[in-house]
Amino acid sequence: MPFQARTPLGGPVVTGAGATSWPDRMLPLLRTPTGSRPLLHEPPGPDRPSPAEVAAVLDLALLVGELLLASGEAAEDVEAAMLAVARAYGVHPCDPQVTFTRVAISYRPRPAEPPLTAERSVRRPSGDYARLATLFRLVTMISAGGIDVDEAHRRLAAGLRGGHRYPGWLVALACGLLAGAATVLVGGRTDARAGLVFASAFVAAAVGDRLAVLVARHDLPEFYQFVLAATPAALIGILLSFNGLHLRGSAVITGGLYALLPGWRLVAAAQEGLAGCYLTAAARMVEALYLMAGVVIGVTAVLYVGVNRGADLAARDLPVGASNPPLQLIAAVVVALAFAVMLNTEPGALPAVVLNSTAGWTTYGLMVGAGQQPVAAAALAAGLVGLAGQVMARHRGSPALPHVTASLGPLLPGSVLYFALLAFVRGDDEAGLRGVAHACAMAMALAIGVNLGREAARLFLPAPAPAPAPTVRPRGRHRR
Repeated sequence: MPFQARTPLGGPVVTGAGATSWPDRMLPLLRTPTGSRPLLHEPPGPDRPSPAEVAAVLDLALLVGELLLASGEAAEDVEAAMLAVARAYGVHPCDPQVTFTRVAISYRPRPAEPPLTAERSVRRPSGDYARLATLFRLVTMISAGGIDVDEAHRRLAAGLRGGHRYPGWLVALACGLLAGAATVLVGGRTDARAGLVFASAFVAAAVGDRLAVLVARHDLPEFYQFVLAATPAALIGILLSFNGLHLRGSAVITGGLYALLPGWRLVAAAQEGLAGCYLTAAARMVEALYLMAGVVIGVTAVLYVGVNRGADLAARDLPVGASNPPLQLIAAVVVALAFAVMLNTEPGALPAVVLNSTAGWTTYGLMVGAGQQPVAAAALAAGLVGLAGQVMARHRGSPALPHVTASLGPLLPGSVLYFALLAFVRGDDEAGLRGVAHACAMAMALAIGVNLGREAARLFLPAPAPAPAPTVRPRGRHRR
C-alpha cells in the first residue's frame, strides 16, 4: 500500500510564505549535540513502518540529498532536507551525514535492533539552481503531508525532466556578457576604447566557454576545462597590449577570467566551515585550489611570454575606487544576471537577483567611497544580500541560494586573484602572496556576511502561521 507522509505537528507547511518552515524546524535538530537529542523511537504495533517502507523512505531521502548536493546546496541544508523527508514519513530517529561527494543516512528503530544505513556518491557537483528550487518545493510538499513515497518519486522525476532553463547559446552569451561587464566594473571608463575592450573580453570568455564545453563532452576532468577556458582571455589580452592604443589588456584578462577564477567556491568553502562542516569545507577549498591551478596553468604561459616581451599589463590600468559609479552599478547588475543564467537560475528569480545585486553593490561602493576597508565593506554588503535573499526566498517559497549567490557575483575577488597571479608571473612572490591572502579575506568576509544574514532571518523573522490542512484523498493506509 502507498506509504504517505504524516501531517506535521502544528499543521501542514504550504508553499509560499510558509514554505521555509521545514528548514527552520530541522536545523535546530541538526545542531543539537548528540548527547542532548531526545531518544525518539517508533512505537510497536501496526502503526510502525515495515522494513520495506523504511527502505523506500530512506531511498527517497538519499535521492533528494544526492540531487541537492549535486545542485550546489550546502551540506548542512542537504542534511536538513534529508531529515525532513525521513521524519515526514515517520521514519525516526535518523542521522543524515553529508560530505562533499557523499550522502548517507542511518535509521535505528529500537535500541536492540540493528541500524539500517544507506549511502550514495555524488559525482561532479555543480550549480543548478533551477533543479535546486524544484527539490526544495518537493521537500516542502512532503513535509506538508499527504504525499506517498511513490507519488514523491513521480513528482521528483517530472520536476527534473525540464533540464536546463536556458539553451547553450544563451549560456555562452551570458558568459561573454559577464566578462564584458566585468571590464567595465573594474575599469569604469567610457572612453573610445572601452567598447573594444568590452568586445574583446566578450569574445575571449565566449570562446573559452565553448572550449570548456568541448572538453567536457569527452568526459575530461573539470581541471582541464579550466586550463583550456583560461587561455583565450590571456592570449587576447596580450595581443591588445602590443599596440600604441593603450587598450588595457589587463582589463580584458580580468574580465575574461572573472567567471573562471573560483571566487564563489572560496565563499562556499568558508560558509561550510562556519556551519561546522569542516570536512566539506576542506574539500571545497581543495577543489578551489585545484581549479585555480588550472587557471594558472592556462594563463601563466601566455602571460609569461607576453610580460617578457614588453606587454603592458600593469595594475595601474584598473582604478581601485569607483571611477564611474552609475556605469559600474549597471555593470554589476549585468554581472549578477549573467552569473544567474550560468547557474541555471529560474527566470522568476531574476528580478530578485537584480534588486539584491543593486543593494549589495551600492552598499559596497558607498562604504569604499567613504574610506572604509574593502573587506569590511564586502562583509556588510554580503550581510545585507544574505538577509534580503532570505526574505525573498521565504516570500517565494524557494531556497535562498538563487537569490544570494548570483547577487554576490560583482563582489567576488576575481580581480584580486588576477593581480596575485600577475605578480607571481613577474617574480614578485611577496606581492602574489599578499594578493592571495587578500582574496581569501574577501571570500571569508562575504561568507560571514551571508551567514549572519541567514541566521538573523532564521532567528528574527518568524515563519507565518501554517494554513489549514489541505483535503487529500488517501491512496491507501494514511498514517497519523
